[in-house]
Amino acid sequence: MTADTKSAFSAVDRKTATEKVRDLKLNGHVGFDSLPDQLVNKSVTQGFSFNVLCIGETGLGKSTLLDTLFNTTFDSTPATHDLPGVKLKSNLYELKENNVNLKLTVIETVGYGDQINKEDSFKAIVDYIDSQFENFLQEEMKIKRAIHSFHDTRIHACLYFIAPTGHSLKAIDLVCMKKLDSKVNIIPIIAKADCIAKNELHKFKIKIMSELVSNGVQIYQFPTDDETVADVNSTMNGHIPFAVVGSNEFVKVGSKNIRGREYPWGTVQVENEAHCDFVKLREMLIRTNMEDLREQTHTRHYELYRRCRLAEMGFEDSDVNITEIVEQNRADLDELQHQEDEMRQKFVHRVKDKEAELKEAEKQLHAKFDNLKKQHADEKKALEEKKKLLEEDANTFGRRKQMIEQTNSTSGSSLGGKKKK
Repeated sequence: MTADTKSAFSAVDRKTATEKVRDLKLNGHVGFDSLPDQLVNKSVTQGFSFNVLCIGETGLGKSTLLDTLFNTTFDSTPATHDLPGVKLKSNLYELKENNVNLKLTVIETVGYGDQINKEDSFKAIVDYIDSQFENFLQEEMKIKRAIHSFHDTRIHACLYFIAPTGHSLKAIDLVCMKKLDSKVNIIPIIAKADCIAKNELHKFKIKIMSELVSNGVQIYQFPTDDETVADVNSTMNGHIPFAVVGSNEFVKVGSKNIRGREYPWGTVQVENEAHCDFVKLREMLIRTNMEDLREQTHTRHYELYRRCRLAEMGFEDSDVNITEIVEQNRADLDELQHQEDEMRQKFVHRVKDKEAELKEAEKQLHAKFDNLKKQHADEKKALEEKKKLLEEDANTFGRRKQMIEQTNSTSGSSLGGKKKK
């Protein structure tokens, strides 16, 4: 049976199964209407995770805004402006509110926008996001998976802090957001909005959205398909980018201590919607759309990454049975194993032949060495014999010389005695 025939039969079976589905009326209470409650109880027991990425230049108040958002004080160290490159600092916190546990991961950029050459400022951020996707993908592809207990570190929301210049977006902002819009839910916010007048702020928001649209940057839009939040989300989409103010200080306004910033001309109240959009951001990010941000991360951004990675691995969407793919991969692995064994055998034979050649060469060298050694010994022996003969000749010559000198001496003395007479 060919693959096309199998696919046709599978399609027919699925169609037949769909046609056989019938609606039945229950005669009494069964109990599966408690499934939503069971799901809620299970979710509360397991807890939730939420990961926030804050991108912005040094000094825009990223840490302060997070402290204000979650009404606590996170660990933060002021960053310098002399770092050679962009780094990311990640911290994991466990929060609890009304018996609901939340694992909050806060990731902040360090040194972003401080370099003279800002061309690759986004690279470290993109690599970090991809690495979190890859970790989740590798866990999914394991034979023994533990997805429910696996700590999900994928970025659910990206708060992009825009400097309150009042003019337009910087090139680094557009480039970075364009690189990230297919990987993460981007929520642009204007930091330190108390630095801009209200009329300038309105124009600045319009200018930012115009530049994002003209450059094809896709930012996160609050969902409007749910009737319960459609109206408020549709209204809040018109307030993006949010102009926010953060503060770790409490000031007394009337009889209440509230978060705010005191200036000579007055007090900026963080939670006063007439002063900034902080309350709108908190409502949309945490209280209304946190689960949608998590869902969008999984169904949209992660699925895109997963599809591209599986395509790189050679997987494609088709009606081929997974068993056939496994068998084909197994056959390919067997063939590769066979080729590897053949190459190993060839290598072993070559090594043995080379060892034999080296042993033969070594044997020849030893024989040559022995011959040279023997030749040297013979030459040494001949030289010693010649030396011995020469020494004997020298001794003989010395004795003859001594005898001649003695003879000459005797002859001279005898001649001298004759002359005296």
